Amino acid sequence: MIGRRIRIGSGAGFSGDRIEPAIELLEHGQLDYLAFECLAERTIGLAQAARQIDPAGGFDPLLDARMRAAMPIARQNGVGIISNMGAANPLAAARTTTQIARELGLTGYRTAAVLGDDVLDLIMAQDFPLIDRDGTSRDLGNAVVSANAYLGVDGIVTALGMGADAVLTGRVCDPALFLAPLVHAFGWSMDDWDKLGQGTMIGHLLECAGQLCGGYFADPGVKDIPDLARLGFPFADVDENGRATFGKLERSGGALTEATCKEQLLYEILDPAAYLQADVVADFTGVRIAAQGRDRVEVIGATGTPRPDTLKVSICYEDGFIGEGQISYAGPGAVERGRLALDIVRERLRIRGMDVGAMQFDLIGIDAVDRRAVADTSPPREVRVRVAGRADTLHHAESIGAEVDALYTNGPMGGGGVSRTARKVLAVASTLIDRDLAQPRVEIEVA
Repeated sequence: MIGRRIRIGSGAGFSGDRIEPAIELLEHGQLDYLAFECLAERTIGLAQAARQIDPAGGFDPLLDARMRAAMPIARQNGVGIISNMGAANPLAAARTTTQIARELGLTGYRTAAVLGDDVLDLIMAQDFPLIDRDGTSRDLGNAVVSANAYLGVDGIVTALGMGADAVLTGRVCDPALFLAPLVHAFGWSMDDWDKLGQGTMIGHLLECAGQLCGGYFADPGVKDIPDLARLGFPFADVDENGRATFGKLERSGGALTEATCKEQLLYEILDPAAYLQADVVADFTGVRIAAQGRDRVEVIGATGTPRPDTLKVSICYEDGFIGEGQISYAGPGAVERGRLALDIVRERLRIRGMDVGAMQFDLIGIDAVDRRAVADTSPPREVRVRVAGRADTLHHAESIGAEVDALYTNGPMGGGGVSRTARKVLAVASTLIDRDLAQPRVEIEVA
């Protein structure tokens, strides 16, 4: 193992991410592993709702397209695939992947499903205090759709040790997708907290894919990033001590710099001194970031302390409905006509007995995001009216868009481009459970 390095690539930063940059990495990146990170907070709740309709569903909707594109190249180049695309149904995802492998002639392709994160029965049977709002899990009642614990690397490491070519999980901590192959390849001890902290930092930098290469970073004239239309995804070269150099393919767009690494390092971690994960409490306060050339950055110095005794559980539950309607006004007086339209809809909803205090009335381009009063001597010549609000029933949610729709002939002149939606809301609450209550297990499917 002395002197050995492995290269891990990032193939996706969210469920709907592009597929082309991942294939580019597989073809030209000389990877050992490629990880697709595809689960957001509510994604698994939506997947569970899909599984209730189709018991063979509930995994990532792009799994078929991603795996068909990636598996032949990965097999040819000896690249292991790791992903949380299993979502609410990792076993069905593994079986689907195995069927794809058979269709592609990839005989003997081994796909592992990591199970054990689904703790819905436990949450429904007991009562757990919520950590992000008042109350307990029991207060959510029958509105609960899913409950999934954030597992660590154990199941993935086991699957890799069983010779899996691809590993599909449900809910795991995002950095675990990248930390697991490091633990497997280098035989890191699960109580070597500093290496686990460094590996978690590596995973955290890679997990959002294009963000490390300038996506979600670019700001014209302030932070310019070239060729974003061809944005590449990053990889990391990691040695057995956790020293990591991040890079991207020369032919790809974007830029991987000290600045992009710094922004991603601090993205969504709350406390840089105590980034709580299932495997370790990572400390990023001693991290050192240094450019090693164009699109090459070394990042070292993360440490760790012993892992928590509990696992975080995300509980998705139904929380009413949201209705929305939009319409545009353009030309002279567009702002004034837009404000009149908002006044009309506000009063119409009040007449219909709806709580307008629970709604938002915006002029996109004026106050939809930044609500500070800003003096402007040249008001915009086009605005978009948006009315949105919560409702207890689908009918009431639909009424919001209906009143905006009615502005065509019952409101100010020149309105157009109406859109209206009404949808069920899936909200998220969090709790903690003893880590022994969610144990990973692995099942292997072979093509």
